[in-house]
Amino acid sequence: MKAAHRALGDTSAPDYVDRLRFPADPWRLVETEFDASDMGTTETLFAVGNGYLGLRGNVEEGHDAHAHGTFINGFHETWRIRHAEEAYGFARTGQTIVNVPDPKTIRLYVDDEPLLLSVADLPEYSRTLDMRTGVLTRDLLWRTPAGNRVRVRSRRMVSFVQRHLAIMQFEVTLLDKEAPVAISSQLLNRQAGADEYRSSPGASAAFDPRKSESLSERVLEPRIHRAHGDHLMLGYECANSGMTLAVAMEHEVEFDGEVERDTEVQPDYAKAVFRFRAAPGRTFTLTKVVSYHSSRVVPARELGDRCHRTLSRVRSEGVAKQFKDQEDWLADFWSRSDVEVDGDDRVQQAIRWNLFQLAQAAARGDGQGVPAKGVTGSGYSGHYFWDTEIYVVPFFVYTSPGIARNALRYRYTMLPKAVDRAGELAQHGALFPWRTINGEEASAYYAAGTAQYHIDADISFAIDKYVKATGDDEFLAREGIDILVQTARMWADLGFWRNLKGDGSSFRIHGVTGPDEYTTVVNDNLYTNVMARSNLRSAAASVRKLASLWPDQYRKMVARLGLDDAEVVEWESAAEAMAILWDEDLGIHPQDALFHERELWDLENTPPEKRPLLLHFHPLVIYRFQVLKQADVVLALFLQGDQFTAEEKKADFDYYDPITTGDSTLSGVVQSIMASEVGYHELALRYFWDGLFVDIADLHSNTADGVHVASAGGVWSALVHGFGGMRDYGGVLSFDPRLPASWPEMRFRLTQRGTRLLVTLRQHEIAFTVEEGQGLTVMVRGERVSILRGEDVVVDLPDQGPRLRGAPDAAAFHGTMRADGSVVTASLPAVVEQEAEGE
Repeated sequence: MKAAHRALGDTSAPDYVDRLRFPADPWRLVETEFDASDMGTTETLFAVGNGYLGLRGNVEEGHDAHAHGTFINGFHETWRIRHAEEAYGFARTGQTIVNVPDPKTIRLYVDDEPLLLSVADLPEYSRTLDMRTGVLTRDLLWRTPAGNRVRVRSRRMVSFVQRHLAIMQFEVTLLDKEAPVAISSQLLNRQAGADEYRSSPGASAAFDPRKSESLSERVLEPRIHRAHGDHLMLGYECANSGMTLAVAMEHEVEFDGEVERDTEVQPDYAKAVFRFRAAPGRTFTLTKVVSYHSSRVVPARELGDRCHRTLSRVRSEGVAKQFKDQEDWLADFWSRSDVEVDGDDRVQQAIRWNLFQLAQAAARGDGQGVPAKGVTGSGYSGHYFWDTEIYVVPFFVYTSPGIARNALRYRYTMLPKAVDRAGELAQHGALFPWRTINGEEASAYYAAGTAQYHIDADISFAIDKYVKATGDDEFLAREGIDILVQTARMWADLGFWRNLKGDGSSFRIHGVTGPDEYTTVVNDNLYTNVMARSNLRSAAASVRKLASLWPDQYRKMVARLGLDDAEVVEWESAAEAMAILWDEDLGIHPQDALFHERELWDLENTPPEKRPLLLHFHPLVIYRFQVLKQADVVLALFLQGDQFTAEEKKADFDYYDPITTGDSTLSGVVQSIMASEVGYHELALRYFWDGLFVDIADLHSNTADGVHVASAGGVWSALVHGFGGMRDYGGVLSFDPRLPASWPEMRFRLTQRGTRLLVTLRQHEIAFTVEEGQGLTVMVRGERVSILRGEDVVVDLPDQGPRLRGAPDAAAFHGTMRADGSVVTASLPAVVEQEAEGE
């Protein structure tokens, strides 16, 4: 699905996608022909989920697949991490999301011949993910080996309304002649690595740290396998984590004729087989209703009772109601969340697909975090990262605040383990794990994992953003304040005071890793220091706010955490004295204290087959160069933009953009935002395309492992913060738009303290309409604008900001002199081709 990269100067949307196979449609992702060569990618693209339960887009027939997958957010197995060389405080417990029993398989036999898409004669085929209904449909015409044409239609849905519910429908109509038909509806435990034919799927031997760990021992220990009336049920307990699961299914048949039904339940599978003789034109419809319940402590048998209740409720309400409720839920979601761009259905389709993925990743997570791949795949082992707070939560803060609150509350449930982890690393306060499911650190490589202390500040940043945008002081007073206090304590303890010649006292933070994982364990990482400063300030301000407005909650918090007023004063002092490094010779902010002592990596002359760098070079090789995996300083310029001047932002962007590889999908969207702000409008659009199509076009060759959820969130940020120019400092929305020259109009919605605002941006004006609530006061390029319910407000724009052609010059800093008199040069490490094993 990939195409060549677009050159600067071309502002039309790139044709990354085969539009004969995947036509542009503003509300649907459509596939017009089956192709087994990229099944991994399409299984991800056509996945359905609700944040709790996810079903990969595997075909109903079950045998053709890249990776079968059914996932429950947070349902995981653990194991002991074995380090080659142990050291105190290393992560000890590995965690991996479990592939739970798969309900998707519905196998069809006509004249005893199976339908297998990879070999079937298919005169007609289409598969559609409709983002207005939340339903995956497939419609195909199969010509059997005997020449009988068979129409097969299916629907698949995971409910946003009932989080434990999935529904599948399967329709069969013979068109030419009567024939015997059999349909086998199955529920399979695939976690052991075997499909229904007991054949193990092939696995790539290539190294890729982005993939999930493989578990060699049995994971799901059977606890229930039974038939209860029409309900077929399986129940399990994870061998090590002790998590429990129950899944039950029942079937409803619509057919004007006699149907034989057989059922079988074994520890690792359950199936219902339907046999009938079909005459031409008579449709057989099978409706399969499935319920999943999981827990950390509840026995599988009790979970089975919950499954029964879910299925009974659906039977009582009717399946049609479930599909209608799904459509109504999504209508409400889009009314708050949609971003509309006129003029190109390819762009509109991709925007909505990305926003829909955010709903599928988090909407009904209810008490869980947001995995890096949502519930669409096992990539990154189902772990939660800082991605949630920086890339995903902001979307929900301004569109669906309740979902943002749930995601942040999950961090609160992790706080006791974060306090323990800080103690293990000889720190006061709390240190949240870099990657985790259960609250314990699961990153075995501490240099690019545990050392990323900035996750504390990222979580606190999201809490502060949420509280100011929503006015949810109750959340702050009861739960958020604990995180702010404990993370501020960690920074105050981790940092230290130092007096430098003529520089007065400054507060320093050493031995950390910033967002750029190609540079690790450094001193005074700019991003870390800037975000820590924000963390300290917001913690102090929140404590003082609580004391003033919520004295009872303040007293409870002080008693609960043992807080002393002197600590708050210390936080404020440390924040004001935080070291923010500046290089006088280069006129930029160094990424860290020693970053500019390294030589530049010559990205321009790096062979394409050696990208991404992390798959082709040892970390130590990469660490010796100035080269970035993802935006680091540039991300700080965006998140803390009111702390930098326009000139500083432009200078920093010019320096760091050319040495950023984009090997992380987190990077392009941030580079797009800052390119927009400083004026590189063509570059901003190119980075936006990279983020917009990262999964639909499989630009990083790993969409098969699941959706890049953070990048999807970044797409919204690139639209709203980048092209829309929206910023929120201190709870006040401001706008300084940068609409691409080729876009006539863009519309998006923002919710602030109960008021939903429609923002319409055109080349020469920005318009505001209050859709819900009383009204808002915003800033447009420094001018106050008040918008009341029932009136449209239009503000004229003389321009869309500066328009700089091209991109920063990669060679601009080559040959410049450092303070010590050395000259900055660009080079490449020796590229040695490894001999094939055995030669």
